[in-house]
Amino acid sequence: IFFTKLPKTAFCWWQKDSLYLARTAGLPLNEIANCSRAFLANQRRERRYLPERTTFRRPGLRLFADVINVPPSLEFHSDALFPLVQLTGVQRTTKGKIVGMDAATLTYDTLRFGEFEDFPETPEPVWILGKEYSALTEKDEILSDVTTRLWFTYRKNFPPIGGTGPTSDTGWGCMLRCGQMILGEALVCRHLGRDWRWAKGRKQREEYVSILNAFIDKKDSYYSIHQIAQMGVGEGKPIGQWYGPNTVAQVLKKLAVFDTWSRLVVHVAMDNTVIIEEIKRLCMPWLDLAGPCDQPAGAEELNGCLEGACALAEEETALWKPLVLLIPLRLGLSDINEAYIDTLKQCFMLPQSLGVIGGKPNSAHYFIGYVGEELIYLDPHTTQPAVEPCEDGQVPDETYHCQHPPCRMHICELDPSIAVGFFCRTEDEFDDWCMRIRRLTCKRGGLPMFELVDSQPAHMVSIDALNLTPDFSDSDRLERFFDSEDEEFEILSL
Repeated sequence: IFFTKLPKTAFCWWQKDSLYLARTAGLPLNEIANCSRAFLANQRRERRYLPERTTFRRPGLRLFADVINVPPSLEFHSDALFPLVQLTGVQRTTKGKIVGMDAATLTYDTLRFGEFEDFPETPEPVWILGKEYSALTEKDEILSDVTTRLWFTYRKNFPPIGGTGPTSDTGWGCMLRCGQMILGEALVCRHLGRDWRWAKGRKQREEYVSILNAFIDKKDSYYSIHQIAQMGVGEGKPIGQWYGPNTVAQVLKKLAVFDTWSRLVVHVAMDNTVIIEEIKRLCMPWLDLAGPCDQPAGAEELNGCLEGACALAEEETALWKPLVLLIPLRLGLSDINEAYIDTLKQCFMLPQSLGVIGGKPNSAHYFIGYVGEELIYLDPHTTQPAVEPCEDGQVPDETYHCQHPPCRMHICELDPSIAVGFFCRTEDEFDDWCMRIRRLTCKRGGLPMFELVDSQPAHMVSIDALNLTPDFSDSDRLERFFDSEDEEFEILSL
């Protein structure tokens, strides 16, 4: 039977219309992927059922699993998502005799078949968040860059959300984790720089540890799953409900107000429109755009303080708060409009790029680049134990970095509901971003994904008309403006 063809440490079975896999330590996921792909093809061909209870024997182990047969009408797709779960039980054996019985101890996880394949040998450039690489000569550099990115996944056994809520976000928190990843990239750029690289086993900088602590799964971390889930209640999303990219962007915007260390401005551009005047008013609150560009009264003393021993970054000395710009978009109805594809690719080439979050229920991803017609992404659908900081303040960080080749998917498979992110550390970087976006708009062949304007169009609601304080009381008023991610319409720039 099929089990005899699996690697020695692998095991699989059917349950509730899904193929479940289990593995012990040491089995590469790509080996399971290859076996599973062959098994699916065989099941399609022979409509074979598995027994309701299966025993899988290997030297030193006897594994048990309950099986529920799959209806023969079920269709299998090579890109379908199959979670790894624990077995019913594990018996340790010596010379065929049982010497111990353990509870199931195998790994919770998920995978997409073939996702861990290496980059193709192609002369086409690989773009990762504004950096260009060659797949022929710079594979180590590509993997180093990908591994450096913060990888937030499902976690289990963390403190209950809200005191009595769930202790795992498996099955519902993938978009929340993608939101953590795109904001985590912004914090890395803010405090460490885009060229900083993570290395396994190396003592990390204090700024890096502080960034990780902002995402630890506990209620008092700035951007923890607890904070995002509870703030989402104010956006009309009960704890445990799947989020769309727009809702996550709105929640991150509210949470950033409390982060006095990073002092970010998280701006969510609505209605497919980025308003320069609005952003500069947020990032330079002293600036009076309605009058002369002179400094307001008292600014001289403030600058004097900043130029002293405050040790602030240069852009903050000039009274510019680093900008995280998130733009929720709908690039089609049920599928992405191919007219947007070239423009989307160009976004990954911008030096200010934070990537893209997107997907649909149960399959959200964090897209960080592309090669050819394939998007490169980090997948949050892996359940890992929650992490506790060490007594010395360090954070066990290996599970926060994806140390295998990243996942890829054809760009046409992208769900049209996305949010694009950019980071502008200084006003000059924002001005440069505006210039690059305007150049993209002038190019032929691609359709602009959003509009860049100097001042607010007359038909738009002013941001000042809404009370955008981090308070649940504004959720009803925000809902009509910010909860459009599921509307099936498409805005075309003519």
